Amino acid sequence: MAAKGPQLGIRHVQAALLFLNLAVNYIVRLNVGVLVVAMTEEKVTSNQSFPVPYLNRIFIWVNLYGYLYDHYAITAIRVDRGREIIHPFQLQLGIFADADSGQLPGPKSGGQDVHDRANLRRSPAKRLHAFGYPDRRAFCLIRLCQGVCQGLMVPCRHEHLAKWSPPAELEQMGVIAYSGIYCGTVLALLGSGYIANSSIGWTGISYVSAASCLCWCMLFFFWGENDPSSSYWIGDVERNHIESSLNSGHTCPKGDIPVPWQAIISSVPFRALVVVNCAHHWDDSTMEVQIPSYLHGVLHMSITKNGLTSSLHYLVRWIMSHVYILIAHMAIVGELIRPTPLKKWIVTVSTWGPALLYIAIGFLDRTNAGWVVTLMAIKAGLSAGSSIGGTMNIIALAPNHSALLMSILCVLSDVLTPLNPLITGAIVTDPANRSQWQIVFCLIALVLFLSNWVYIIWGSSELQPWDADDFLHKCSVECSEKEDVKDLPDLSNNAKVMHRDLCQRVTDRIDKVISKQQKNIRPKLNTDGNNVNIKIKD
Repeated sequence: MAAKGPQLGIRHVQAALLFLNLAVNYIVRLNVGVLVVAMTEEKVTSNQSFPVPYLNRIFIWVNLYGYLYDHYAITAIRVDRGREIIHPFQLQLGIFADADSGQLPGPKSGGQDVHDRANLRRSPAKRLHAFGYPDRRAFCLIRLCQGVCQGLMVPCRHEHLAKWSPPAELEQMGVIAYSGIYCGTVLALLGSGYIANSSIGWTGISYVSAASCLCWCMLFFFWGENDPSSSYWIGDVERNHIESSLNSGHTCPKGDIPVPWQAIISSVPFRALVVVNCAHHWDDSTMEVQIPSYLHGVLHMSITKNGLTSSLHYLVRWIMSHVYILIAHMAIVGELIRPTPLKKWIVTVSTWGPALLYIAIGFLDRTNAGWVVTLMAIKAGLSAGSSIGGTMNIIALAPNHSALLMSILCVLSDVLTPLNPLITGAIVTDPANRSQWQIVFCLIALVLFLSNWVYIIWGSSELQPWDADDFLHKCSVECSEKEDVKDLPDLSNNAKVMHRDLCQRVTDRIDKVISKQQKNIRPKLNTDGNNVNIKIKD
C-alpha cells in the first residue's frame, strides 16, 4: 500500500490554480453589467476625457446574472431618441457559447494546453471592449468570442480535477476549485464599480480584466501540469499516493478512450443528475436576475447602492460551501454513511430548503424587508451544497468521461436558463404586484421539489460500468459471441438422429441372435425421432 501523500502538495496547488481561473473568468464574465451601465452614463466616471460611449442613446434591458452597481439586474435606461432594445439573449450569447463550444481534452493531451490557450485568446477579446465600436452588435460579438474561449475551459477543469484528486479528497478539491466562482462574483460586483468611478474610467474594467487573464496564464504556464505522472514539481510520495488511489477505484488509461454514447445517454444516474442540475441553474438564474427586480418592485428596496450587500448571498455561499465539505469529509472518513446517501441528503437540503424559502419570501411585504434579506442569505447558504451532490458527482460517476459529461450538463443547463426571464416576464406584467411574484416563486419551488425527487429515486454516486476504458471492447466481444452461438447447428436434432440410429442397430443385432418365435413376442423398439421413450414389456 502506497504511503499517504502530504497534507499540502502539488495537487492542492492545481486546485488553487483552478480557483484563480474561475475567479478571473467570472470577473470577466460578470462585469458586463457594470460595464454597460458605465458606458451609458457619463456621471459614473470621474474622468471626462473619455468619449461618450456608443451605447449612450439606446434603451437597454440588461438581463444578465445580476451585475449590480447603481442599477438593478433588470435595468432600464432612458434615452434621448426612441427605444432600441438589446434583447436579453444577445447579452447571454457569451454564456451560451461558454457551454456549447467546449473542446474536450483527451486523456492523452490533458487540459493544461487547452486551458492556457483559452485564457490567452480571451485576454485580447476583453481588451477590445475599451475601443469605441459603433453599435451594440460589435459588443455582443465580443461577448460571443469571450464565451467561445471560456467554453474551452469548462471540460478542462473537470478533467484536471479527475486526474489530480484522490477519491477520498474529491469533494474537498472540487470545493476549493469551484469556490472561485463566488470569489470572482464578489470581486466583480465590488471592484468593477470602483474601477469605473476611478480616473481610468469604464475602459479600465476591460484593461484590468485582460491583465488578470494574462497573469493567470503565466502562473498556470509554470505551475500547471496535465497529470501527476508528467509533473516536474511533484514528489514521489505524493505521485504514488495519487496514482495508487486512482488505480484502486478505476483505471487511468494513457490513450484515447472511445465514447460510449449510447450508454451515457441511457444512463439513469446521469439523467437524474442532469435534471437536478438544470433545476439548480434555474434557481441561480432566478436569484441573480429576478430577485433584485422583486425587491425593487414589491419591497421598494435598493440593495444595489451597496456592493457588499448586493453580493451578500455569494459571500454566504462561499463560506457555506466549506461547511458542507467539512461535514461530508467527516462523514466519509468516519464511515458514518456511504457516498450515495450522503450526496442525496446534501442535494435534498440544497434543493428543498431553498424551495420552502422561496415560498416564504413571496409572502413577505414591505414591512418585512429585513427578513427578506435574511432569508435570501439563508437560501444562498443552503444552495451551496448543490456543487457537492451535483457538479462534483460527475467525477464520481465517470472520471474518464468527466469532461464530456460536464460539457453535456452545461449545454443542457444553459439552454434552459434563458427561458427563466421569458417565463417570468410572461407572468409578472406589473413588477409591483406581489401576487404575480408569488406565482413565480411557487413555480420555482415546484421545479426544485420535483427535480430532487428524481435525484432521490434514480441518483447515484457509484462508478458506472461504461466508464471503463475497455467497455466498448467488452460489448463487441459479447455481441460477437452471441452471433457465433446463433450460427451453431441445433444439437438437439443431431441427438435425435443419433438415438434413432442407435436403436436401429440394437434391433438389428437382436434379430440375429434370437429365434423367430421370440421375435414375434418381442416388442418393437420405437425409433421415431420425435419420441425418444423406449418401453419394453417383460
